[in-house]
Amino acid sequence: MEIQLVSIVIVDDDLRFRQGLRTVLDFYSDREEFRFQIVGEAASVEQALKVIREQHPALVLLDLELGNSDGIAALNRLQEQGFQGKVLILSAHHEDEIVFRAMQAGARGYLFKERLAKQLYEAIATILKDEIYLAPEVATGFFRIFHFYKGYSLSGSPTIHLTQREREVLQWLVKGASNEEIAGHLYVTVATVKAHLTAIFEKLGVKSRTQAIVKALKGGLVSSS
Repeated sequence: MEIQLVSIVIVDDDLRFRQGLRTVLDFYSDREEFRFQIVGEAASVEQALKVIREQHPALVLLDLELGNSDGIAALNRLQEQGFQGKVLILSAHHEDEIVFRAMQAGARGYLFKERLAKQLYEAIATILKDEIYLAPEVATGFFRIFHFYKGYSLSGSPTIHLTQREREVLQWLVKGASNEEIAGHLYVTVATVKAHLTAIFEKLGVKSRTQAIVKALKGGLVSSS
């Protein structure tokens, strides 16, 4: 059997996780039909875009929680730049909306990190065959939210009162924009964006960007497009 060489970039802000992923991929390379070559690593969206632009990997293994940035932003920007490789999401987030948004943004598969040891090889092999990989526990939530968005329009929640500017910031957040990108779109400073996000988080009762996105989509505070 001919062994296929697959170039990979790993994007995760946890160094130990990246090291562990390297070990797993090395193990697979010794016994399966693919030989995985790690051509780069990144811990942020900007680092990822730079490495991917330089190395042109066949596959990107991407986390969605990258410090102060959302991995969805990386997916969107890769789409804009015409990236020809494939992206597999490795995430600790199980929320239906997050899975849906990642796939909508161009990911070819979504894998929960705690299932990585059992499902990573199958996921990669599936994606390299130009197919979509969604394990049963992921697919259930994805299609649940797919049918929800297809059949219903979201209306604003009457219990959460955001200012017009806060809604604009939240809308860009849902699109995966970084603080710097939001500031550019709204012609304000990054400090102003951070102040708006602090107010938004307090009103939504959340502590992270991902939690804010989930609550915004569930509550109909913004659209998913």
